[in-house]
Amino acid sequence: MNLVKNSRRDPYFNIALEEYLLKQIRDDSVMLWCSKPSIILGKHQNALAEINFPYVYARNIPVVRRLTGGGTVFHGPGNLNFTFIQQGETGKMIDFRKYTAPVIDFLNTLGVPAKFEGKNDIRVNGRKISGNAEHVFKDRVLHHGTLLYQADLGLLEEAIRIEPDRYKDRGVQSVRGKVANIADFIKDPPPFDQFMQMLNAYLKTYFGIVNEYVVGSKDIHAVYSLVANKYNRWEWNYGYSPAYAFIGRTFFQKGDIGLELKVKNGVIMSAAFSGSGLSPSWQLIEKELPGKRHEVSEISHLLRHYRIISPRMRKVPAALLKLFF
Repeated sequence: MNLVKNSRRDPYFNIALEEYLLKQIRDDSVMLWCSKPSIILGKHQNALAEINFPYVYARNIPVVRRLTGGGTVFHGPGNLNFTFIQQGETGKMIDFRKYTAPVIDFLNTLGVPAKFEGKNDIRVNGRKISGNAEHVFKDRVLHHGTLLYQADLGLLEEAIRIEPDRYKDRGVQSVRGKVANIADFIKDPPPFDQFMQMLNAYLKTYFGIVNEYVVGSKDIHAVYSLVANKYNRWEWNYGYSPAYAFIGRTFFQKGDIGLELKVKNGVIMSAAFSGSGLSPSWQLIEKELPGKRHEVSEISHLLRHYRIISPRMRKVPAALLKLFF
């Protein structure tokens, strides 16, 4: 088994690296890693339905779809991610308790009363500190999870805050529960980097790891190719979402405007505006929306073309974001 050394903070690279290790490196692997603030979606989720899009858009927070199923998680400073890639056992390929056991054992040594609860969570006193997901590729299993250590929980909650009834789809929906930071359950919590080093040392002993795998130039080239062709593409992160219906409403300039969309593969199939704030331009936009992506750049291009917003305006106003997303 290899202990993979990866210090990059790029969420696109890190999610792609997991797939590369699973499919291209035959040795079992353990990896601890961190990313800059980013939202990581489950494979079968509707991206826009899982996030507070105006908030995410205003702050340029990356949204990345991962290979595994399950719900949406937030990565960022104070959040540690762990990845286990191992040869699976026939008939027992999916086993959340097996792969969370070493992490729970480690937390228990720090006096944190962590337990496996729910479908795939690690919780302390009923509060979620870790979400986990798995993916099977042939005879191999990828298990990964988050560890909220000293994360900005306010940022996390705002980034994935959703308004109910705006999206209707058959995608996997996240189960929203109360979260907590691990450091809050430790009397004298070590700094984040030390916590990571301690878990690293524990896992080396737990798995009997003697080899360190440094991600080399060949690996990096292959991973960035995967990023360019998959993980940094709108088609994967947003377009892969299941078909959905969207209902938006806002007050803009002189009155209320409502919008109903039907979307498939991220592309608008039909659009209908309503409300007291409509002008002739909105009727023209309604006719042009079908065939366009349900995506900011394409919609903002139409809004600028019809002078709904100024051609010089770099960002779509929050009120119109609420209408379209």
